[in-house]
Amino acid sequence: MNNINSISALKLQNSKSANSINKNDGEDFLSILQNSIAKVNNDQIEADKALGDIATGSVKDLHQAAIAINKAELSMKMMLEVRNKALNAYKEILKTQM
Repeated sequence: MNNINSISALKLQNSKSANSINKNDGEDFLSILQNSIAKVNNDQIEADKALGDIATGSVKDLHQAAIAINKAELSMKMMLEVRNKALNAYKEILKTQM
């Protein structure tokens, strides 16, 4: 009996989280994509600045510069993987016969 209550509570929790994902606070896919690309671009700019500071020797905190560079690298890799997944999904949809 206890397992049934926990399962129904889990289903209720999942439905609430699904509803919050679907609403997405009025933000559409295009704006999410544009914001993500802008964030990756800002990370790249910060990494370039950090690399320039390291090259000129004017870096104040080497640790923060390394973090900025790694953050930019990871965000770029993530964006490329999302792009690859989206392209693969698009190709799969094109292969689907109607």
